Amino acid sequence: MPGDRAVVERLYAALAAGDRAGIHAVVADDLVAHLTPGLPFGIGGEHRGAADQIENGWFAIGCHWRVRAVPESWSAGHDGRLLVRGRYVGVGRRSGLPLDTAFHHLWTVREGRIVELEQWTDAAAFVQALGGEAPLATIDLTVDDDGVATLLLDRPQRRNAIDQQLADDLLAAALRVGADPRVRAVLIAGRGEALTVGGDLPYVAEQSGDGLGAMPDVLTRMTTPFHLAFDALDAVRAPIVTVAHGAVAGGGLGLVYAGDLVVASSDARFVTAFAALGLTGDGGGTWHLPRRIGAARAAEAYLRNRPITADEALAWGLVNELAADRDAAVDRGRALAGELAQGPSAAFAGMRRLLRDSWSRDAAAQRSAEGAAIAQAARTADARAAVSAFLTKQRPRFEGA
Repeated sequence: MPGDRAVVERLYAALAAGDRAGIHAVVADDLVAHLTPGLPFGIGGEHRGAADQIENGWFAIGCHWRVRAVPESWSAGHDGRLLVRGRYVGVGRRSGLPLDTAFHHLWTVREGRIVELEQWTDAAAFVQALGGEAPLATIDLTVDDDGVATLLLDRPQRRNAIDQQLADDLLAAALRVGADPRVRAVLIAGRGEALTVGGDLPYVAEQSGDGLGAMPDVLTRMTTPFHLAFDALDAVRAPIVTVAHGAVAGGGLGLVYAGDLVVASSDARFVTAFAALGLTGDGGGTWHLPRRIGAARAAEAYLRNRPITADEALAWGLVNELAADRDAAVDRGRALAGELAQGPSAAFAGMRRLLRDSWSRDAAAQRSAEGAAIAQAARTADARAAVSAFLTKQRPRFEGA
């Protein structure tokens, strides 16, 4: 990876300088780039060949926005590729409106040249920097006055089945929520009769062609932004409440794992579904489910495709609460999210990080991390006000600072 990183760093520098020769020096002639759908002026979508990507991708961006990519983290991504997370920072050239949004870049480097790029960002942020709006096609995302962001899956006619658009929209929504300073809690739910039935198999079959020969590529294209969305939700500072109702299947179970608290309706049924399709799993389930319900139960859920009822999900620790039906579950989820939005946001962010990272640390390392986190939380205005309120026997009021 160090050699690959050096190549990509040279490209970022060349792009920032508008150095066409420098770009060509590190990009293969047969480069294939997949840019975020929804980027205007024909920029979003697939670009084949270095010339196409340079002229109609990178330089087209430069024509409409004065923007630079600022890498913030580097790691090994899928299949040994290089994953770079960072931010686009700049302004719309004509509007002067600011552009500041997160990106994920997945690079493939071979023999010192970049041969493939997959880019995900919030296309709406680019449109808004032009002075326009770009609503998400399959997710209804709102933020109320109390700081509760509601991320509502909105393909009810397909029972919120996951296609490429929904996978892309989920990542865009997660990035948008993470970047919005107003957000103090997140509610994830689904419109219609199910949270999600998992992957949209008719869509996958249609995109895979005769004999389903292209299915590996189709699934890779779908699962990459889908999984990055969960990475982005993990990094959100605000606590997350998920409402599970009806069918919760396949990779859609990832929305349950994303929740710090989960409310399920009595009709909820959780099923991995992959064994029935000859597939293995996505959405982080093979990591989360054994930790939530135990290795033996998780193995049965995967290998025998055994559904988990709502009562079992509660008894086994997959969900926190049950409600009578979908409406009651949503109401309870909203109440929980509203309660959390009134809490100590910085402390909640620290708690989420500690709980998430505890799986990869021993006890001593975790105690060390706790010491650093509690000191950081103690520096906040909320902590000082809450301790003062306790000492004077008052009820604390948290401002999220």
